[in-house]
Amino acid sequence: MSKEAKLKEAAKETLKTTTDPLEKLRSHCLSQGYTGILSLGRLFRRLDKDRSWTLSKEELSRGVGQFGLDLSDGDINKLFSSFEKDGQSGINYEEFLESLRPEMTEPRKKAVEAAFKHLDKTGDGVVGLEDIKRKYSAKTHPKVIKGEATEDEILKKFLNLFETNTSVDGKVTKQEFFDYYSGLSKAIDEDEYFVSMVNIMWGL
Repeated sequence: MSKEAKLKEAAKETLKTTTDPLEKLRSHCLSQGYTGILSLGRLFRRLDKDRSWTLSKEELSRGVGQFGLDLSDGDINKLFSSFEKDGQSGINYEEFLESLRPEMTEPRKKAVEAAFKHLDKTGDGVVGLEDIKRKYSAKTHPKVIKGEATEDEILKKFLNLFETNTSVDGKVTKQEFFDYYSGLSKAIDEDEYFVSMVNIMWGL
């Protein structure tokens, strides 16, 4: 069983037993693999029609439901009240997603931060997929090492993580970058291996 498959199974087991709504949502994301939180972030950004960076309680409930998790009204109220600031403006979903991401150790955060900075030449928090393609290396990917896939196949799959039929803009935000790596981090036990993998992948 692959590391990602183990991650999915462990998350499904946690989902069965946890009573905390934030943990339920986190586990539901991780049960979909490395890209679960990334996908939820995209969904929230699509719901934010006016680009206010906030979601109302109704939008939060709709988004969670569209993502395939059936939370009770009580759970939604608890989630919303935990992040809502002033009773009027809704919740900042980037802060919400930050809390949802599995915690990475400082060495891992620094490695991912350095990788994104390496790609983001303009410093505006966004990189193009062509920038990623020029820097990406899949030599250390487990499937490449095992001969189960080529570097080009892994590259194409990786690039596709950041684009969907409803979000094809050729851009990857820093938040999306961290969303992906927080899921991947959950499946890797050793900091040294994780940091080495990121550094080699991006030529650092």
